[in-house]
Amino acid sequence: MKKVVIRIKKEELENILPVISNKQYYISEGDELFIINMILPNYELNDVMDNLNKKIDFRYKKNIVEVFTPDFIVSPFLQKVEKENSCNEKEPIEKLIDTTRPYLKIDKNKLALTSIAGIIALTGLFMNNVAVIIGAMLLSPILGPIYAFAINSALGRTKDILKSVSNLLLMISTVLFFSIVITFLISFFMEPTLTQEILSRLDPNFIYVLMSLALGFASMLAITKGIPESTAGVAIAAALLPPTAVSGILIIINPAKAIGPMILVFQNIFGLMTGSLFGAILLEIGPREYYKKTASKKIIFRLCLIMSLLVLALIVLTV
Repeated sequence: MKKVVIRIKKEELENILPVISNKQYYISEGDELFIINMILPNYELNDVMDNLNKKIDFRYKKNIVEVFTPDFIVSPFLQKVEKENSCNEKEPIEKLIDTTRPYLKIDKNKLALTSIAGIIALTGLFMNNVAVIIGAMLLSPILGPIYAFAINSALGRTKDILKSVSNLLLMISTVLFFSIVITFLISFFMEPTLTQEILSRLDPNFIYVLMSLALGFASMLAITKGIPESTAGVAIAAALLPPTAVSGILIIINPAKAIGPMILVFQNIFGLMTGSLFGAILLEIGPREYYKKTASKKIIFRLCLIMSLLVLALIVLTV
């Protein structure tokens, strides 16, 4: 259930009455505004927000729509309606946008966590220990920028697309940097050994592209359906952190062979981004405003074309 509070100028009330006429609501009157409190089943929220967005002039700063999730609501009728239509629930665009904001700026804590996860993965690679590598995946917040890229691409928000991609590349670069530095330091005390876990990530393969496409789509579906990022992001981190760490290892040990895992990293990056973008499209994520929908379709088409060409080029390099 959702509680929607609408504050609008008195002269705009007639505009939204057709939208709320068949809903559970009550209206109170202030000095300059009407305040409308409305209770909705979750599945109705997105359609109601679409209609309100068309009827309310949000250029007037006092016109505000707030959405809350109450602790509980006692209404057998509403609970029955929501239960019967739970399969039709769709996250509102505003909530999806809000969840991407932490990944549109450089966060020192997330960078530190990604670096630590990369160091742990590096340790697991040298120890040939799968459990340690998987443990590193649980720490990494690397799914966030990929998710932010897909959502903002579907919404046609160009600046936020660039911010999310920059954040992702910064995270990957941080893991690569620490892998190079730590391998260099280790080489002073012992001869680094290419374990089976390292050797298994030397040669890129087009199968990895198919895997990353599926992972990107699955992660988008998981997060938009409320599965925690820490759970959905494990597979994403597994596709990116170990090959990045292997690239750093080989840059020190055998630079000529570092190109293989680097291609694998980029295969997985572009595959994950393409898969997550397709997921956003199939989930019908997009802007509410008509003019923005047209712009977003152009951006999506260009991104799909660019990403597809890059993925194909990386596949050709592996053949």
